[in-house]
Amino acid sequence: MTTLPTPRAKYLALTAALLGWMFDGFEMGLFPVISRPALAELFRSSGITDAKQVEALVGQWNGLTIAGFLIGAATGGVLFGWLGDRIGRVRAMSLSILTYALVSGVGAFATAPWHIVLVRFIAALGMGGEWSLGVALVMEVWQGRSRAMLAGLIGAAANAGYALVALLSLGLSSIRGTLTEWGFSSSWVEWRLLMMCGVLPALLTFFVRLYVPESHSWEKEKEKGATKGWATKDLLGVLLGAFACWGILILWSQPVSTWQRVAGTLLALSLVFLGYIYPVFRYLGRSSESEGSAKNILTRMLLGVMLSSIPLLATWGAVQWAPTWADQLANPPQAVETAGVSKNPQARAYTTLFSALGAIVGAFAGALIAGRVGRRWTYAGLCLASMGSVLLFYQTNTEFNSWFIITCTLMGGCSAAFYGWLPLYLPELFPTRVRATGQGFSFNFGRILAAIGALQTGAIMGAFQGGYPEACSLMGSIYLLGIALVWLAPETHGKEMPE
Repeated sequence: MTTLPTPRAKYLALTAALLGWMFDGFEMGLFPVISRPALAELFRSSGITDAKQVEALVGQWNGLTIAGFLIGAATGGVLFGWLGDRIGRVRAMSLSILTYALVSGVGAFATAPWHIVLVRFIAALGMGGEWSLGVALVMEVWQGRSRAMLAGLIGAAANAGYALVALLSLGLSSIRGTLTEWGFSSSWVEWRLLMMCGVLPALLTFFVRLYVPESHSWEKEKEKGATKGWATKDLLGVLLGAFACWGILILWSQPVSTWQRVAGTLLALSLVFLGYIYPVFRYLGRSSESEGSAKNILTRMLLGVMLSSIPLLATWGAVQWAPTWADQLANPPQAVETAGVSKNPQARAYTTLFSALGAIVGAFAGALIAGRVGRRWTYAGLCLASMGSVLLFYQTNTEFNSWFIITCTLMGGCSAAFYGWLPLYLPELFPTRVRATGQGFSFNFGRILAAIGALQTGAIMGAFQGGYPEACSLMGSIYLLGIALVWLAPETHGKEMPE
Protein backbone atom coordinates (compact mmCIF):
# COMPACT_ATOMS: atom_id res chain seq x y z
CA MET A 1 0.00 0.00 0.00
CA THR A 2 1.52 3.37 -1.00
CA THR A 3 1.53 6.44 1.25
CA LEU A 4 1.30 10.09 0.33
CA PRO A 5 4.67 11.91 0.20
CA THR A 6 5.64 13.91 3.29
CA PRO A 7 6.99 17.48 3.04
CA ARG A 8 10.48 16.08 3.77
CA ALA A 9 10.11 13.59 0.92
CA LYS A 10 9.04 16.35 -1.47
CA TYR A 11 12.06 18.52 -0.71
CA LEU A 12 14.46 15.59 -0.89
CA ALA A 13 13.14 14.69 -4.33
CA LEU A 14 13.36 18.32 -5.44
CA THR A 15 16.92 18.70 -4.12
CA ALA A 16 18.10 15.55 -5.88
CA ALA A 17 16.44 16.55 -9.14
CA LEU A 18 17.82 20.11 -9.02
CA LEU A 19 21.35 18.80 -8.44
CA GLY A 20 20.85 16.33 -11.27
CA TRP A 21 19.69 19.10 -13.63
CA MET A 22 22.60 21.31 -12.56
CA PHE A 23 25.04 18.58 -13.52
CA ASP A 24 23.07 18.06 -16.73
CA GLY A 25 23.76 21.71 -17.48
CA PHE A 26 27.40 21.20 -16.57
CA GLU A 27 27.58 18.32 -19.05
CA MET A 28 25.93 20.37 -21.80
CA GLY A 29 28.04 23.45 -21.16
CA LEU A 30 31.31 21.57 -20.96
CA PHE A 31 32.00 21.05 -24.64
CA PRO A 32 31.36 24.62 -25.87
CA VAL A 33 34.04 25.78 -23.42
CA ILE A 34 36.70 23.18 -24.28
CA SER A 35 35.80 22.38 -27.90
CA ARG A 36 38.10 24.72 -29.80
CA PRO A 37 41.32 24.18 -27.78
CA ALA A 38 40.66 20.44 -27.47
CA LEU A 39 39.96 19.77 -31.13
CA ALA A 40 42.68 22.15 -32.35
CA GLU A 41 45.26 20.41 -30.16
CA LEU A 42 44.17 16.95 -31.28
CA PHE A 43 44.42 17.95 -34.94
CA ARG A 44 47.80 19.63 -34.47
CA SER A 45 49.13 16.57 -32.64
CA SER A 46 48.14 14.46 -35.66
CA GLY A 47 50.47 16.51 -37.86
CA ILE A 48 48.13 19.21 -39.25
CA THR A 49 49.86 22.57 -38.79
CA ASP A 50 48.12 24.95 -41.22
CA ALA A 51 45.97 27.34 -39.14
CA LYS A 52 43.16 27.67 -41.71
CA GLN A 53 42.94 23.91 -42.18
CA VAL A 54 42.84 23.35 -38.43
CA GLU A 55 40.09 25.99 -38.06
CA ALA A 56 38.00 24.36 -40.80
CA LEU A 57 38.39 20.93 -39.21
CA VAL A 58 37.49 22.32 -35.78
CA GLY A 59 34.23 23.72 -37.21
CA GLN A 60 33.38 20.42 -38.91
CA TRP A 61 34.18 18.21 -35.91
CA ASN A 62 32.57 20.64 -33.49
CA GLY A 63 29.33 20.11 -35.38
CA LEU A 64 29.81 16.33 -35.43
CA THR A 65 30.54 16.22 -31.70
CA ILE A 66 27.51 18.35 -30.85
CA ALA A 67 25.39 16.15 -33.09
CA GLY A 68 26.75 12.98 -31.45
CA PHE A 69 26.00 14.43 -28.02
CA LEU A 70 22.44 15.34 -28.98
CA ILE A 71 21.84 11.92 -30.53
CA GLY A 72 23.10 10.29 -27.35
CA ALA A 73 20.82 12.51 -25.25
CA ALA A 74 17.85 11.65 -27.45
CA THR A 75 18.53 7.92 -27.23
CA GLY A 76 19.11 8.14 -23.48
CA GLY A 77 15.92 10.11 -22.98
CA VAL A 78 13.86 7.37 -24.61
CA LEU A 79 15.84 4.51 -23.03
CA PHE A 80 15.86 5.83 -19.46
CA GLY A 81 12.34 7.21 -19.83
CA TRP A 82 11.21 3.66 -20.65
CA LEU A 83 13.21 2.40 -17.67
CA GLY A 84 11.62 5.01 -15.38
CA ASP A 85 8.12 3.90 -16.35
CA ARG A 86 9.15 0.26 -15.91
CA ILE A 87 11.27 0.12 -12.71
CA GLY A 88 10.57 3.51 -11.10
CA ARG A 89 11.78 7.09 -11.38
CA VAL A 90 14.40 6.96 -8.61
CA ARG A 91 16.25 3.78 -9.63
CA ALA A 92 16.34 4.80 -13.27
CA MET A 93 17.53 8.31 -12.38
CA SER A 94 20.39 6.90 -10.30
CA LEU A 95 21.54 4.81 -13.26
CA SER A 96 21.32 7.75 -15.64
CA ILE A 97 23.42 10.04 -13.40
CA LEU A 98 26.02 7.32 -12.89
CA THR A 99 26.28 6.81 -16.66
CA TYR A 100 27.16 10.37 -17.58
CA ALA A 101 29.30 10.97 -14.49
CA LEU A 102 31.64 8.03 -15.03
CA VAL A 103 31.93 8.32 -18.80
CA SER A 104 32.44 12.08 -19.00
CA GLY A 105 35.82 11.99 -17.25
CA VAL A 106 37.15 9.46 -19.75
CA GLY A 107 37.24 12.26 -22.34
CA ALA A 108 40.21 13.78 -20.51
CA PHE A 109 42.37 11.01 -21.98
CA ALA A 110 41.27 11.48 -25.60
CA THR A 111 44.02 11.31 -28.21
CA ALA A 112 41.91 11.68 -31.37
CA PRO A 113 38.83 13.74 -32.31
CA TRP A 114 36.63 10.66 -32.69
CA HIS A 115 37.36 9.78 -29.04
CA ILE A 116 35.65 13.03 -28.04
CA VAL A 117 32.63 12.23 -30.22
CA LEU A 118 32.27 8.74 -28.70
CA VAL A 119 32.67 9.89 -25.09
CA ARG A 120 30.19 12.71 -25.54
CA PHE A 121 27.66 10.32 -27.10
CA ILE A 122 27.81 7.79 -24.24
CA ALA A 123 27.79 10.46 -21.51
CA ALA A 124 24.76 12.06 -23.16
CA LEU A 125 22.79 8.81 -22.83
CA GLY A 126 22.63 9.36 -19.08
CA MET A 127 22.19 13.11 -19.31
CA GLY A 128 19.17 12.81 -21.61
CA GLY A 129 17.57 10.24 -19.33
CA GLU A 130 18.02 12.31 -16.17
CA TRP A 131 16.09 15.26 -17.60
CA SER A 132 12.86 13.37 -18.28
CA LEU A 133 13.07 11.28 -15.11
CA GLY A 134 13.72 14.26 -12.87
CA VAL A 135 10.82 16.22 -14.34
CA ALA A 136 8.43 13.28 -13.93
CA LEU A 137 9.59 12.59 -10.36
CA VAL A 138 9.26 16.16 -9.10
CA MET A 139 5.92 16.89 -10.75
CA GLU A 140 4.47 13.63 -9.37
CA VAL A 141 5.93 13.84 -5.85
CA TRP A 142 4.66 17.41 -5.58
CA GLN A 143 1.31 16.14 -6.93
CA GLY A 144 1.02 18.81 -9.62
CA ARG A 145 1.20 21.72 -7.16
CA SER A 146 3.32 24.85 -7.78
CA ARG A 147 4.01 23.61 -11.30
CA ALA A 148 5.22 26.92 -12.71
CA MET A 149 7.58 27.51 -9.79
CA LEU A 150 8.99 23.98 -10.02
CA ALA A 151 9.45 24.22 -13.80
CA GLY A 152 11.29 27.51 -13.34
CA LEU A 153 13.61 25.91 -10.81
CA ILE A 154 14.24 23.04 -13.23
CA GLY A 155 15.30 25.38 -16.01
CA ALA A 156 17.34 27.61 -13.68
CA ALA A 157 19.19 24.64 -12.16
CA ALA A 158 20.26 23.32 -15.56
CA ASN A 159 21.65 26.71 -16.52
CA ALA A 160 23.43 27.02 -13.18
CA GLY A 161 25.44 24.04 -14.46
CA TYR A 162 26.58 26.12 -17.42
CA ALA A 163 27.74 28.82 -14.99
CA LEU A 164 29.57 26.19 -12.94
CA VAL A 165 31.54 25.11 -16.03
CA ALA A 166 32.54 28.70 -16.70
CA LEU A 167 33.59 29.35 -13.09
CA LEU A 168 35.67 26.17 -12.99
CA SER A 169 37.31 27.12 -16.27
CA LEU A 170 38.14 30.60 -14.97
CA GLY A 171 39.44 29.11 -11.73
CA LEU A 172 41.74 26.70 -13.54
CA SER A 173 42.93 29.50 -15.80
CA SER A 174 43.77 31.70 -12.79
CA ILE A 175 46.11 29.05 -11.37
CA ARG A 176 47.61 28.10 -14.72
CA GLY A 177 51.15 28.88 -13.49
CA THR A 178 50.77 26.77 -10.37
CA LEU A 179 49.34 23.83 -12.30
CA THR A 180 52.21 24.04 -14.78
CA GLU A 181 54.73 24.01 -11.91
CA TRP A 182 53.02 20.87 -10.61
CA GLY A 183 53.72 19.17 -13.92
CA PHE A 184 50.40 19.57 -15.73
CA SER A 185 50.76 20.11 -19.47
CA SER A 186 48.97 22.99 -21.24
CA SER A 187 46.32 20.58 -22.58
CA TRP A 188 45.45 19.44 -19.05
CA VAL A 189 45.21 23.03 -17.87
CA GLU A 190 43.12 24.20 -20.86
CA TRP A 191 40.58 21.37 -21.12
CA ARG A 192 41.48 17.92 -19.79
CA LEU A 193 41.12 18.82 -16.09
CA LEU A 194 37.74 20.37 -16.81
CA MET A 195 36.55 17.14 -18.42
CA MET A 196 37.75 15.21 -15.36
CA CYS A 197 35.42 17.35 -13.22
CA GLY A 198 32.54 15.59 -15.00
CA VAL A 199 32.88 12.65 -12.59
CA LEU A 200 31.60 14.76 -9.67
CA PRO A 201 27.90 13.84 -10.17
CA ALA A 202 28.75 10.20 -9.37
CA LEU A 203 28.52 11.17 -5.69
CA LEU A 204 24.94 12.31 -6.25
CA THR A 205 23.79 8.78 -7.05
CA PHE A 206 24.37 7.66 -3.46
CA PHE A 207 22.19 10.49 -2.17
CA VAL A 208 19.47 9.65 -4.68
CA ARG A 209 19.38 5.95 -3.84
CA LEU A 210 19.53 6.40 -0.06
CA TYR A 211 17.20 9.30 0.62
CA VAL A 212 14.96 10.18 -2.31
CA PRO A 213 11.43 8.69 -2.21
CA GLU A 214 9.79 7.04 -5.19
CA SER A 215 6.89 8.75 -6.93
CA HIS A 216 3.58 7.96 -5.22
CA SER A 217 1.77 8.19 -8.55
CA TRP A 218 4.13 5.67 -10.16
CA GLU A 219 3.75 3.29 -7.21
CA LYS A 220 -0.02 3.40 -7.63
CA GLU A 221 0.37 2.47 -11.28
CA LYS A 222 2.70 -0.38 -10.29
CA GLU A 223 0.14 -1.73 -7.79
CA LYS A 224 -2.47 -1.75 -10.56
CA GLY A 225 -0.04 -3.71 -12.80
CA ALA A 226 0.24 -0.89 -15.37
CA THR A 227 4.07 -0.99 -15.35
CA LYS A 228 4.22 -4.62 -16.53
CA GLY A 229 3.24 -3.65 -20.05
CA TRP A 230 6.75 -2.32 -20.71
CA ALA A 231 8.69 -5.21 -22.32
CA THR A 232 12.49 -5.34 -22.66
CA LYS A 233 12.32 -6.76 -26.17
CA ASP A 234 10.67 -3.56 -27.34
CA LEU A 235 13.98 -1.76 -26.79
CA LEU A 236 15.18 -3.29 -30.05
CA GLY A 237 13.28 -0.43 -31.65
CA VAL A 238 15.38 2.09 -29.70
CA LEU A 239 18.53 0.26 -30.83
CA LEU A 240 17.38 0.56 -34.44
CA GLY A 241 16.78 4.26 -33.91
CA ALA A 242 20.25 4.74 -32.42
CA PHE A 243 21.89 3.02 -35.39
CA ALA A 244 19.89 5.24 -37.74
CA CYS A 245 21.11 8.28 -35.81
CA TRP A 246 24.71 7.24 -36.29
CA GLY A 247 23.92 6.75 -39.96
CA ILE A 248 23.05 10.45 -40.12
CA LEU A 249 26.39 11.36 -38.53
CA ILE A 250 28.32 9.13 -40.92
CA LEU A 251 26.40 10.52 -43.89
CA TRP A 252 27.25 14.10 -42.96
CA SER A 253 30.92 13.30 -42.39
CA GLN A 254 31.34 11.94 -45.92
CA PRO A 255 31.88 13.93 -49.15
CA VAL A 256 28.54 13.10 -50.81
CA SER A 257 26.16 15.23 -52.85
CA THR A 258 23.46 17.40 -51.26
CA TRP A 259 20.56 15.34 -52.61
CA GLN A 260 22.14 12.14 -51.22
CA ARG A 261 22.46 13.78 -47.81
CA VAL A 262 18.87 15.03 -47.85
CA ALA A 263 17.43 11.68 -49.02
CA GLY A 264 19.57 9.69 -46.57
CA THR A 265 18.72 12.00 -43.68
CA LEU A 266 14.96 11.79 -44.32
CA LEU A 267 15.15 7.99 -44.49
CA ALA A 268 17.21 7.80 -41.30
CA LEU A 269 14.86 10.18 -39.48
CA SER A 270 11.90 7.95 -40.40
CA LEU A 271 13.73 4.95 -38.93
CA VAL A 272 14.64 6.91 -35.80
CA PHE A 273 11.04 7.98 -35.28
CA LEU A 274 9.64 4.48 -35.78
CA GLY A 275 12.33 2.93 -33.56
CA TYR A 276 11.93 5.37 -30.69
CA ILE A 277 8.15 5.31 -30.68
CA TYR A 278 7.97 1.50 -31.00
CA PRO A 279 8.13 0.76 -27.21
CA VAL A 280 5.26 3.19 -26.56
CA PHE A 281 3.21 1.77 -29.42
CA ARG A 282 3.70 -1.78 -28.12
CA TYR A 283 2.91 -0.75 -24.54
CA LEU A 284 -0.35 0.90 -25.58
CA GLY A 285 -1.27 -2.23 -27.52
CA ARG A 286 -0.80 -4.43 -24.43
CA SER A 287 -2.53 -2.09 -21.98
CA SER A 288 -6.22 -1.45 -21.51
CA GLU A 289 -6.09 1.88 -23.34
CA SER A 290 -9.04 2.63 -25.57
CA GLU A 291 -8.31 3.37 -29.19
CA GLY A 292 -9.13 7.04 -28.67
CA SER A 293 -6.91 7.32 -25.61
CA ALA A 294 -3.94 5.64 -27.31
CA LYS A 295 -4.35 7.87 -30.37
CA ASN A 296 -4.47 10.94 -28.12
CA ILE A 297 -1.20 9.96 -26.38
CA LEU A 298 0.60 9.43 -29.69
CA THR A 299 -0.75 12.70 -31.08
CA ARG A 300 0.47 14.59 -28.04
CA MET A 301 3.89 12.99 -28.38
CA LEU A 302 4.11 14.36 -31.91
CA LEU A 303 3.05 17.81 -30.71
CA GLY A 304 5.62 17.63 -27.93
CA VAL A 305 8.31 16.79 -30.47
CA MET A 306 7.46 19.80 -32.63
CA LEU A 307 7.34 22.25 -29.73
CA SER A 308 10.61 20.94 -28.25
CA SER A 309 12.41 20.89 -31.59
CA ILE A 310 12.13 24.62 -32.29
CA PRO A 311 14.08 25.92 -29.26
CA LEU A 312 16.48 22.96 -29.36
CA LEU A 313 17.30 23.56 -33.03
CA ALA A 314 17.97 27.23 -32.37
CA THR A 315 19.92 26.59 -29.18
CA TRP A 316 22.30 24.04 -30.67
CA GLY A 317 22.36 25.55 -34.14
CA ALA A 318 23.00 29.13 -33.02
CA VAL A 319 23.22 29.93 -29.28
CA GLN A 320 25.68 27.17 -28.35
CA TRP A 321 28.21 28.41 -30.92
CA ALA A 322 28.71 31.68 -29.01
CA PRO A 323 31.69 30.52 -26.89
CA THR A 324 33.46 29.16 -29.98
CA TRP A 325 32.83 32.43 -31.83
CA ALA A 326 34.07 34.40 -28.81
CA ASP A 327 37.28 32.39 -28.88
CA GLN A 328 37.70 33.07 -32.60
CA LEU A 329 37.20 36.83 -32.15
CA ALA A 330 39.42 37.08 -29.08
CA ASN A 331 42.10 34.71 -30.37
CA PRO A 332 42.33 34.75 -34.19
CA PRO A 333 43.94 31.50 -35.42
CA GLN A 334 46.76 33.30 -37.24
CA ALA A 335 47.68 35.27 -34.10
CA VAL A 336 47.66 32.13 -31.95
CA GLU A 337 49.81 30.33 -34.50
CA THR A 338 52.33 33.23 -34.53
CA ALA A 339 52.45 33.86 -30.78
CA GLY A 340 52.00 30.23 -29.77
CA VAL A 341 49.54 31.18 -27.03
CA SER A 342 45.98 32.50 -26.79
CA LYS A 343 45.65 36.26 -26.24
CA ASN A 344 42.46 35.92 -24.19
CA PRO A 345 41.94 32.27 -23.14
CA GLN A 346 39.11 33.29 -20.79
CA ALA A 347 36.84 34.53 -23.62
CA ARG A 348 35.03 31.18 -23.90
CA ALA A 349 34.50 30.94 -20.16
CA TYR A 350 33.20 34.52 -19.79
CA THR A 351 30.82 34.01 -22.70
CA THR A 352 29.48 30.80 -21.16
CA LEU A 353 29.21 32.40 -17.71
CA PHE A 354 27.19 35.46 -18.75
CA SER A 355 25.03 33.46 -21.14
CA ALA A 356 24.28 31.08 -18.26
CA LEU A 357 23.48 33.92 -15.86
CA GLY A 358 20.99 35.30 -18.37
CA ALA A 359 19.62 31.79 -18.89
CA ILE A 360 19.04 31.22 -15.16
CA VAL A 361 16.81 34.30 -15.03
CA GLY A 362 15.19 33.53 -18.39
CA ALA A 363 14.30 29.92 -17.58
CA PHE A 364 12.67 30.91 -14.31
CA ALA A 365 10.80 33.79 -15.94
CA GLY A 366 9.61 31.63 -18.85
CA ALA A 367 7.86 29.20 -16.52
CA LEU A 368 6.33 31.92 -14.33
CA ILE A 369 4.99 33.86 -17.33
CA ALA A 370 3.45 30.67 -18.75
CA GLY A 371 1.84 30.00 -15.36
CA ARG A 372 0.34 33.47 -15.48
CA VAL A 373 -0.76 34.16 -19.07
CA GLY A 374 -1.07 30.66 -20.55
CA ARG A 375 1.17 28.17 -22.34
CA ARG A 376 0.53 29.07 -25.98
CA TRP A 377 0.80 32.87 -25.79
CA THR A 378 3.99 32.54 -23.75
CA TYR A 379 5.58 30.16 -26.25
CA ALA A 380 4.78 32.48 -29.18
CA GLY A 381 6.19 35.48 -27.33
CA LEU A 382 9.37 33.61 -26.43
CA CYS A 383 9.89 32.72 -30.10
CA LEU A 384 9.79 36.39 -31.11
CA ALA A 385 12.06 37.51 -28.27
CA SER A 386 14.57 34.71 -28.87
CA MET A 387 14.84 35.31 -32.61
CA GLY A 388 15.38 39.03 -32.00
CA SER A 389 18.11 38.35 -29.44
CA VAL A 390 19.94 35.91 -31.74
CA LEU A 391 19.95 38.43 -34.60
CA LEU A 392 21.05 41.23 -32.26
CA PHE A 393 23.97 39.16 -30.98
CA TYR A 394 25.27 37.81 -34.27
CA GLN A 395 24.64 40.89 -36.41
CA THR A 396 25.95 43.65 -34.13
CA ASN A 397 29.23 42.15 -32.85
CA THR A 398 32.58 42.20 -34.62
CA GLU A 399 34.91 41.87 -31.64
CA PHE A 400 34.95 40.46 -28.12
CA ASN A 401 34.03 43.39 -25.87
CA SER A 402 31.41 44.61 -23.39
CA TRP A 403 28.63 44.77 -26.01
CA PHE A 404 29.40 41.16 -26.94
CA ILE A 405 28.84 40.11 -23.31
CA ILE A 406 25.66 42.20 -22.90
CA THR A 407 24.01 40.83 -26.04
CA CYS A 408 25.17 37.31 -25.21
CA THR A 409 23.53 37.58 -21.78
CA LEU A 410 20.29 38.75 -23.39
CA MET A 411 20.37 35.93 -25.94
CA GLY A 412 21.03 33.40 -23.19
CA GLY A 413 18.05 34.66 -21.19
CA CYS A 414 15.56 34.72 -24.06
CA SER A 415 16.55 31.39 -25.62
CA ALA A 416 16.69 29.55 -22.27
CA ALA A 417 13.20 30.65 -21.23
CA PHE A 418 11.89 27.65 -23.19
CA TYR A 419 13.68 25.34 -20.75
CA GLY A 420 11.41 26.59 -18.00
CA TRP A 421 8.38 26.36 -20.29
CA LEU A 422 9.00 22.79 -21.50
CA PRO A 423 9.21 21.08 -18.06
CA LEU A 424 6.00 22.89 -17.17
CA TYR A 425 4.07 21.95 -20.30
CA LEU A 426 5.26 18.47 -21.33
CA PRO A 427 4.23 16.65 -18.09
CA GLU A 428 0.75 18.17 -18.50
CA LEU A 429 0.29 16.31 -21.79
CA PHE A 430 0.64 12.72 -20.51
CA PRO A 431 -0.89 10.42 -17.86
CA THR A 432 1.34 8.95 -15.15
CA ARG A 433 1.74 5.51 -16.77
CA VAL A 434 3.48 6.97 -19.85
CA ARG A 435 4.69 10.33 -18.53
CA ALA A 436 8.44 9.65 -18.32
CA THR A 437 8.50 7.94 -21.72
CA GLY A 438 6.13 10.43 -23.36
CA GLN A 439 7.92 13.59 -22.28
CA GLY A 440 11.29 11.89 -22.74
CA PHE A 441 10.40 11.09 -26.34
CA SER A 442 8.93 14.55 -26.96
CA PHE A 443 11.89 16.49 -25.64
CA ASN A 444 14.64 14.20 -26.80
CA PHE A 445 13.47 13.48 -30.34
CA GLY A 446 13.79 17.22 -30.74
CA ARG A 447 17.47 16.74 -30.01
CA ILE A 448 17.78 14.54 -33.10
CA LEU A 449 16.49 17.40 -35.21
CA ALA A 450 18.76 19.77 -33.28
CA ALA A 451 21.69 17.46 -34.11
CA ILE A 452 20.89 17.83 -37.79
CA GLY A 453 20.67 21.58 -37.23
CA ALA A 454 24.12 21.62 -35.64
CA LEU A 455 25.45 19.81 -38.70
CA GLN A 456 23.76 22.40 -40.91
CA THR A 457 25.44 25.21 -38.99
CA GLY A 458 28.82 23.63 -39.65
CA ALA A 459 27.96 23.17 -43.32
CA ILE A 460 26.68 26.75 -43.66
CA MET A 461 29.83 28.07 -41.99
CA GLY A 462 31.86 26.16 -44.54
CA ALA A 463 29.94 27.92 -47.29
CA PHE A 464 30.60 31.28 -45.61
CA GLN A 465 34.24 30.36 -44.87
CA GLY A 466 33.82 30.21 -41.11
CA GLY A 467 31.15 32.91 -40.82
CA TYR A 468 29.40 32.40 -37.48
CA PRO A 469 27.11 35.48 -37.84
CA GLU A 470 25.65 34.38 -41.17
CA ALA A 471 25.20 30.71 -40.28
CA CYS A 472 23.85 31.23 -36.75
CA SER A 473 21.50 34.04 -37.76
CA LEU A 474 20.03 31.78 -40.42
CA MET A 475 19.56 28.96 -37.90
CA GLY A 476 17.91 31.39 -35.46
CA SER A 477 15.13 32.09 -37.95
CA ILE A 478 13.65 28.66 -37.05
CA TYR A 479 11.79 30.43 -34.22
CA LEU A 480 9.33 31.77 -36.81
CA LEU A 481 8.03 28.22 -37.31
CA GLY A 482 7.33 27.88 -33.59
CA ILE A 483 4.96 30.86 -33.63
CA ALA A 484 2.70 28.96 -36.04
CA LEU A 485 3.08 25.47 -34.53
CA VAL A 486 2.11 26.29 -30.96
CA TRP A 487 -1.52 26.97 -31.88
CA LEU A 488 -1.93 23.29 -32.82
CA ALA A 489 -1.21 22.28 -29.21
CA PRO A 490 -3.81 22.13 -26.40
CA GLU A 491 -3.88 24.89 -23.79
CA THR A 492 -3.35 23.30 -20.34
CA HIS A 493 -3.29 26.47 -18.24
CA GLY A 494 -5.43 26.06 -15.13
CA LYS A 495 -6.00 22.30 -15.64
CA GLU A 496 -4.93 19.39 -13.44
CA MET A 497 -2.21 17.00 -14.61
CA PRO A 498 -3.75 13.86 -16.14
CA GLU A 499 -3.61 10.71 -14.02
